[in-house]
Amino acid sequence: MRLCFLVEEHYRHDGMPVEVIRQLDAWGHQVDVVRPGGSLLRMSEAVQAGSHDAWVLKTVSGGPGLPLLEAAAAVGLTTVNDVRSIRGVRDKALASAIGRSRGLPVPMTYAAARPELLLEIPDSQYPLVVKPADGSSGRAVHLVPSPDRLASMLPDLAGEGMLIAQPYIPNSGIDLKVYCVGGELYATERRSPLHPDRGVRERHVPLPAEVAAIVDQVGAVYGLDLYGVDVLLGPDGPVVVDVNDFPSFRQVPDAAAKVARAVVELARTGSAVAAAAFVSGAGHIPKQPFANEAATAVARPVRTSAGAGEVR
Repeated sequence: MRLCFLVEEHYRHDGMPVEVIRQLDAWGHQVDVVRPGGSLLRMSEAVQAGSHDAWVLKTVSGGPGLPLLEAAAAVGLTTVNDVRSIRGVRDKALASAIGRSRGLPVPMTYAAARPELLLEIPDSQYPLVVKPADGSSGRAVHLVPSPDRLASMLPDLAGEGMLIAQPYIPNSGIDLKVYCVGGELYATERRSPLHPDRGVRERHVPLPAEVAAIVDQVGAVYGLDLYGVDVLLGPDGPVVVDVNDFPSFRQVPDAAAKVARAVVELARTGSAVAAAAFVSGAGHIPKQPFANEAATAVARPVRTSAGAGEVR
């Protein structure tokens, strides 16, 4: 099987995807790598129908890899995740609208193209969580206690592009991160970026049945196969605060092999989850939760080697 990975410079030395690529190579698959942020791309030649069994995207939100993945999808190549699904979660304003319309417990969300527009949010909605609509990895997430504080932050927010704001959900300061890979769910807890003073070591935790059902529904709603969900346990129950395509899968046991196996299966069969999400617009694709398991110019892609310590 021949696979192409689109890898952002940010992830060039990262275990996810470097270890996944190494595992696929060890299994005898041909893995080609494109670095969309570090290469001059000849778009008319880089993407060709039938060139690969699947293209896989591991880039930062807003990076240059997604248009290339869309080009691959446009010529009929399988993409991991489905390219429409990736768009649906990388834009957090769009993700909120989709999630709430489909019954997911997503906070009410305001969106503004200019930070000063956020000053129109009623005082009753404070404190607010404000972050870029295309943010990732906890970047530029702010807990804003009052309108006066928001006003003082406007110069710092000016360069962040589209912003979203959500009412703060009271919580313990610990986020629950749930990963889905190969149809299995793995839960970890970690310190919230809004509460950096909490001395919490990331670790496996049991996955509550209520949270498992919500995370399962997230995959069906957005059409995702490999994904992560950030959940807060608020006073009124679990709340989905973020959804990530192809996350880090930290603390998932044997993560590289699990992700590699899932990529091969999706390359072979395509995404039934995405098909259900975008054809029917509704429905639920069941997955099996595992609560306690110790959890330069480019005309064509560049070949990796099994012994590589980085993506070249």
